[in-house]
Amino acid sequence: MQRLKALTWDHPRGYNALAAAAACPELAEWGLAIGWEKQPLEGFESHPIADLCARYDLVVLDHPHVGEALAGNCLRSLEDVFGDVTVQALEAESIGPSLRSYRFGGAHWALPLDAATQVMAARADLLEAPVPELWDEVVALSRTTGKVALSLAGPHAALSFLSIAAAFGDPPAETDPEVLVSRHVGRPVYELMRDLANRSPRSVRDRNPIGILDHMASNDDVVLCPLVYGYVNYAAPETGHQVAFHDAPRRIPGGRPGSTLGGTGIGISRRCEITPALKEHLLWLMSREAQVDFIPAHDGQPSRREAWHDPRVNARWGGFYENTADTLEQAYVRPRHDGYIAFQRKASALLRQAFEDGAPADGVLESLQALYASHRKAGGER
Repeated sequence: MQRLKALTWDHPRGYNALAAAAACPELAEWGLAIGWEKQPLEGFESHPIADLCARYDLVVLDHPHVGEALAGNCLRSLEDVFGDVTVQALEAESIGPSLRSYRFGGAHWALPLDAATQVMAARADLLEAPVPELWDEVVALSRTTGKVALSLAGPHAALSFLSIAAAFGDPPAETDPEVLVSRHVGRPVYELMRDLANRSPRSVRDRNPIGILDHMASNDDVVLCPLVYGYVNYAAPETGHQVAFHDAPRRIPGGRPGSTLGGTGIGISRRCEITPALKEHLLWLMSREAQVDFIPAHDGQPSRREAWHDPRVNARWGGFYENTADTLEQAYVRPRHDGYIAFQRKASALLRQAFEDGAPADGVLESLQALYASHRKAGGER
C-alpha cells in the first residue's frame, strides 16, 4: 500500500472534496492511501513552499508560490509526471488562466483543482438599486450608504490594488516586468481605494475574505464588497442570508472586470513516489465526472470550464458560476518570481497604513515601486 501525506487549506472548499475522493474504495483497490491534513488560510497564503514539500507528498498551493518552488527545486513538473499531451488537454479544458497561472520557467507545477478570482459580493435584499457594474457606481453607493467594504486584511489590500489597476487598463508588471504600475493609472487607483477605505465599515476591516462573507451573511451593515474572493457556499447557504456574486467592477461599460486570480492547485513534491495509481487518481480529479459532479457536490469550486456553465451546477449554487465566469476568464495573473509573496505582504501593509494616514498618491506609488523592485530577483518572470 502506498501511503501519501497531503496538505490542503482549512475550509470546506479546500478540504471536503479531496477527503471524500481519498475515501473512495477504488483507491484502496489500487493500493493507494492519501491522508489529507489542513493548515489555516493564512498559512496557505504565506508558508514557505519548500518547507511544506519537505514534509508532504502532495501540497495544495497558490500559483504565486511557483517561482519560490522552482527556486527551491521542491516540486515535480506536470510535464514530467503526465507528459506534454495531457498538460495541453488540461489547458484547453480549464477556465481562464487557472492552469496557465502555474506555468513558470517553461513548465507547469500544479494541477488546477480549484478556480477562483475576486468578484463582487452583494446583499441583493438590502440594495435599493441594481448591483453596480462600474467603479463609479461602487463609489456612489459607498457615499450614499457607508456600507461598501474593501477587502484589505492580509495580502488583500495589494491584491485589490492590482485588480483595479487591471480594470483601469494597466495590468501590473505586464507591459514592463520591472514596473509595477504606471503613475497615470496608479494615482487614480490609489485615490479610489483611499476614498472607499475611509468609509469601509470598521466591522470587517481586519477580516479575510471568509470573514467578510461570514459577516455579510449574518449582519446588515455591509451591502457590497466590490472585490472579494468568491466562495460558492455563501451563494446557497444552509443558514444566514444569501450573498449574491457578480462580475468584478469595470471602469467603463464593456471594459475588463479587473480581478486578480486566486484558486488552488495540487503540487507534487519531489519526495513523492509517482505510481500509476497516483496518476490515475490525480487525473480523475481533473475529469468531467469529478469537476462537474463530484467536486461541486462536496463543497469544492471546480476549475473545468464546462462546470462553470453547467445548468445543474448553477441551479444548485444560486448562479454563482455563470454570474462570475467572465471575470474568471479575464482574471489578472500575478507575478510569480521568487520574492513576490514577501512583496505582496509588505505592499498590503504599506497601503493600509497609507489609507489610515491619508498619504498622498505619488509618495505611496514610489514606495510600492521601490518595494516591488527590491523583491524582484534578477531575471524576473521566465
